[in-house]
Amino acid sequence: MALFSHHTQSSPVLLGFILFIVFKGVSGATFTFMNKCDYTVWPGILGKPDLGTTGFELTKGSSRSFLAPTGWSGRFWARTNCKFDDSGRGTCATADCGSDDINCNGAGASPPATLAEFTLGTGSMDYYDVSLVDGYNLPMMVAASGGSGSCATTGCGVDLNQHCPSELRVEGGDACKSACEAFGKAEYCCNGEFSNPSTCKPSVYSEMFKSACPKSYSYAYDDATSTFTCTGADYTITFCPSSPSLKSSTDSSPKGTDSGSGSESQSSAEQSELASTSWLADMATATGDSSSSHHSGFSKASFFVVVVITFILYLLVY
Repeated sequence: MALFSHHTQSSPVLLGFILFIVFKGVSGATFTFMNKCDYTVWPGILGKPDLGTTGFELTKGSSRSFLAPTGWSGRFWARTNCKFDDSGRGTCATADCGSDDINCNGAGASPPATLAEFTLGTGSMDYYDVSLVDGYNLPMMVAASGGSGSCATTGCGVDLNQHCPSELRVEGGDACKSACEAFGKAEYCCNGEFSNPSTCKPSVYSEMFKSACPKSYSYAYDDATSTFTCTGADYTITFCPSSPSLKSSTDSSPKGTDSGSGSESQSSAEQSELASTSWLADMATATGDSSSSHHSGFSKASFFVVVVITFILYLLVY
């Protein structure tokens, strides 16, 4: 009887704990975007499944969060010096996605752009990196919280625009190109006869990026020191983490529609396949629609586990 009584009193607590763990696995991760720049930025999102928005305004000092399911693969970036009209139509000076809209609608960032790339829940672990393979437009850091494993903070907190070689510098100094974009040569782009790790080596330009930001991807095969893992974490993506003095034009805030998802809700078009410049994004692209099916399968399995555990606890209690 004492044993039965013990189970009766502890079962609700145990059930709550189990439900938290299971549904944490189903939900994936919360992404929180923080803008510590001294101007407004407009984050862009490209990934699958859809997070409910593909672009939004983030004013100086503000933050916004989104919930992503297990199996989500994609990338984030920040557009700068944007001009949008009252309907949300417009363009940005850096990292523009070419949609002529505050939403990127399935389009990726136009280089140069600092990118944060994620694949959630692959083999129970999340994979993430900050990439300069497409160039650089502003400092960005990614920090994991509440997870297990190495869960390292990564990114590039340095203002590379102030140290960008003239041959890579975008007119106006708002961004720094990759050598691939600047020169278009196969040895910089890791394509053609240079399309594997044994033939595509770091260049003087990628080594410059690596020296300034040692945890960031500097070229396509810079995997060993640039990809990080964590299990069961939430992630904060911070733009201008140390609030450096960055070159920017007068802040212009769009008065267009920002109805988003996460903290707010916002509609978006169907996502296109991910453009890729690192193996992590390649993996996300390769999964294609399978990321959605992975999430669906995981959710069904988790639901079954919840039902079984709930039934067992019900028998113990009653």
